[in-house]
Amino acid sequence: MAALVAPSATRVLLLLELLPLTTAFSWTFQSAPAQCQNLSISISGSGTPPYNVLIIPSGSTPFTNGTEVRKIISKQFSSNSVSFELAYPAESQLVAVVSDATGFGSGGASAEAEVVSSSDSSCIDASQSVSPNWFLNLDPSNQLVQCTATRVWWTQSDVSGTPSFFGIIPGGDAFVIPESNVNTTSDTGTGFSWTPNLREGTTIHIVGNDNNGNGTGGSSRLTVGQNLQNDNSCLNSNSPSSTAGTPAGGSYPTDTSGDSTGGSSSSSNTNVGAIVGGVVGGVLGLLALLLVFYFIRRRAKQNRQSNEKPVDLLQADEGDERPNRPGQPPEYYHPDPFIVPDPTVDESSASASGRPLSSSERPTSRSGTPDIASTSTGTRKTGAPRTLRPVNIIQHDDAGPSEAGGNKEDEAETIELPPAYTNIRK
Repeated sequence: MAALVAPSATRVLLLLELLPLTTAFSWTFQSAPAQCQNLSISISGSGTPPYNVLIIPSGSTPFTNGTEVRKIISKQFSSNSVSFELAYPAESQLVAVVSDATGFGSGGASAEAEVVSSSDSSCIDASQSVSPNWFLNLDPSNQLVQCTATRVWWTQSDVSGTPSFFGIIPGGDAFVIPESNVNTTSDTGTGFSWTPNLREGTTIHIVGNDNNGNGTGGSSRLTVGQNLQNDNSCLNSNSPSSTAGTPAGGSYPTDTSGDSTGGSSSSSNTNVGAIVGGVVGGVLGLLALLLVFYFIRRRAKQNRQSNEKPVDLLQADEGDERPNRPGQPPEYYHPDPFIVPDPTVDESSASASGRPLSSSERPTSRSGTPDIASTSTGTRKTGAPRTLRPVNIIQHDDAGPSEAGGNKEDEAETIELPPAYTNIRK
């Protein structure tokens, strides 16, 4: 029988542990918090009424004279929605916490929401600051250190009943600060020691409450400092922290630049557009780099081909090019044979007689080499053979000048040549 009871008890305990999960709820701002406008909050899920919404100011006042006009607001309601006027100035910030009957902070805390402007400012009196009914104090003053004891204290005569204190992490957990060993001292009044199991760098709001309501003791915004001894013995998986994800409250502005919490379609569209734009820009940039690389390679190839091109030293005229057969040198490099022409007259007899040689009897060359102009196999560009005018040539020998005769006026032009030292005889 005992063996049967144990499994049943285990199942009951599991059901009790899962019960809070099945009764969980969420809440959202119906619109962005606006100056002197109604702030509407709706509940979804299976929460346990009654509900409570706590609005606390965050950050400094937007007025240059330092006037603080924001009060802590606490509203209780039993339906799935509530609406009330928000007497907070534009460009100020707030944090909202929604709870149900199961305990404080069961609905979670919002991030620091930005109050937007409106045309109505009738609820704001910037000439007079507001103050709580009593003040919560910390010792050391206004300081929290990870895993280091801090005294939370108050003046008992100012408090109605026994005070309580909330710890609220924007966008994360909200919890009741545990009180134990409450005592009174001459220096710090009535209070207790609390060791915050919070990691360094955590932002937290401490709110004081008494029998007159939530927030009657005001609030303090603090950042948890570093433990100089690196003591983290108070930290565990149950330590309060900010939520890794979307804060409670849905979508709402968080600063004057237009940033907001996740959950709105406009924010999602912006992210998608940024991603698409980044992808398209990356593809275009890659294509541009490829085109630049292609043109650089092409220019380098053209320069290399230009450097390797052979230089034609002959510089042929246009139209003179003749095709070459495979394996044959260009036409300009074909050798022309040297042909010695036969002499047309026996120079020995002419030389012996001393008579002048006529143009038809003169040798083809003065030096015994063929006259380029007289050959029929001249190179290109020589044109037609040069026309020679008739002259008399006197070939001198060692005997002296030739005999003179005839009338000088009738004589033909005479050209005297030096002695020839070549043998022009056959």
